[in-house]
Amino acid sequence: MTLHSPDTRPLTDMARQMADYRLTTATILYHMPDHPGLLQEYIWQQLDLAPRFPELRRFLDFWTRELDGPLHSVRVASAALITPARYRSVDCLLVH
Repeated sequence: MTLHSPDTRPLTDMARQMADYRLTTATILYHMPDHPGLLQEYIWQQLDLAPRFPELRRFLDFWTRELDGPLHSVRVASAALITPARYRSVDCLLVH
């Protein structure tokens, strides 16, 4: 699903982040097609919606449908890039 603005233009990365998209990184381990006993690692990174991850699911569906290397495992990490400002109270004042 591609988000569009009211005038049907695709949203920018900033607009996606404001719509709660998060930077998602997937570490994909797959079996080498010619050497099934060996595993290869592929890193995928994109803005996606947690916890459903529609972009990652679309990519993994493409992988299983079109590529020869069978998937072994997928590890996913997701983090919001736009967060509220942090405030920390300081208990002392240093004067020079």
